[in-house]
Amino acid sequence: MHPSSGLTNLAFVTHRSALTVQRSIDLLAGSQTPQGAIPASTVHELYRYGWLRDGSWCAYALDRAGRTPAAAAWHHWVAATLLRHEHRVDQALAAVRTNTVNGAVMMPARFTLTGEQEPQAAEAWPNFQTDCYGFWLWALADHIRRGGHLDPTLQQAAQLVTRYLLGAGEVPCFDCWEEHPGQLHTASLAAVSAGLRNAGALLGDSTAQAYAEKLRTRLLGCEHTVAGGFIRFPGDTRVDGSLLWLGVPLGIVPVDGRLYATTVSRIRDELYRPEGGVRRYQGDTFYGGGQWILLAASLGWATLAMGDSDLAPQLLAWIEGSANHEGYLPEQVADDPQSPHMLAYWRERWGATATPLLWSHAMHVILHDELKAGS
Repeated sequence: MHPSSGLTNLAFVTHRSALTVQRSIDLLAGSQTPQGAIPASTVHELYRYGWLRDGSWCAYALDRAGRTPAAAAWHHWVAATLLRHEHRVDQALAAVRTNTVNGAVMMPARFTLTGEQEPQAAEAWPNFQTDCYGFWLWALADHIRRGGHLDPTLQQAAQLVTRYLLGAGEVPCFDCWEEHPGQLHTASLAAVSAGLRNAGALLGDSTAQAYAEKLRTRLLGCEHTVAGGFIRFPGDTRVDGSLLWLGVPLGIVPVDGRLYATTVSRIRDELYRPEGGVRRYQGDTFYGGGQWILLAASLGWATLAMGDSDLAPQLLAWIEGSANHEGYLPEQVADDPQSPHMLAYWRERWGATATPLLWSHAMHVILHDELKAGS
């Protein structure tokens, strides 16, 4: 804070960030294809796909920014894409029933920007993640609550995804970072639970709501908690930045409850860096395991929801200070990598970290909006 400004930290950062948040909003909306797809990044070749998770966060941010038509275009692109691949749901559920699950048969986490299945490539990425479908249902329900229209196409697609998650929601898969296969990830189960809870209410589906509550109850048990806080997955007692979402925005647990408070405290102690940013987890080596923009915003959001207004303005300032000269936010910042050797490895393999990462810009919009609402 500049001593001469005469503003509180919260008011100062909110005022300052208002000059740049429009850049993030315009980038999110301007990166959409005419059909409504949102790429993970506009310039990084390997990120030029429509991830359901990333795009749903971007659509949620656009809704919060008043860009309802842009958010609606994303949801209709997802719906049309999934309905064209309806046969894949039947194949995936058959694999679950016959215990023949593999990544090739389960519903993919991403599609090409024209809504097609990703072609096989030498640089193959894990593509079976249940959280992305939960996040889409959650974002769709929020979109409708904010004034979007639940037309027949959106309703049919929501029913299709609900059917998929009722059968595959507890199948071990990759986590939201596309790592650690074959596990029941706490954040993934939370996204599935929240998506089915909200979609069940939207569609009047009591079966979806009951299953969502079953998953929520499971998350509260000893499989997914240790020492009064959430863990990454059963057998791994580390904390993960994605666990912030169990309180906000997913509402799996109350933000003033002990489980969430303990989890956030661990994240602040073990993953938050005083110079700014939040690591994904201890031992992360992807691009050196640096500090992620989107998790910094998530921590700021969480602490605001818990009644702490001190940290979020600092995190917002760090986020905005991490933008390059074009105003683009990266996926992560490598000022303090956990593994300098692996940072060099990934840069040699894939080049610089994805910049812009649209999910980073979405979280910038969200944190700014939260600070503005509380100022």
